[in-house]
Amino acid sequence: MLAEHFELIESVMMNLGLLILFLLMGFAVHDVLKKNDVPLIGRAVAYGVLGLGALGFVAKGLIQIFWVSSGVN
Repeated sequence: MLAEHFELIESVMMNLGLLILFLLMGFAVHDVLKKNDVPLIGRAVAYGVLGLGALGFVAKGLIQIFWVSSGVN
């Protein structure tokens, strides 16, 4: 059974690992910004950059799903 579902398990674990890493980066950025008393615009820029990075991984996943479902591989 493991050999049959290896790709599915691998992709789920990869996405879960990336989610955990982005959450940890968010907590680290939040901690640094809070301790250094960064103004609101600086916080918005830092969170925006982190969010766009995460959004890029989500877009990559969606594009991959669409390509696989349409037969492009």
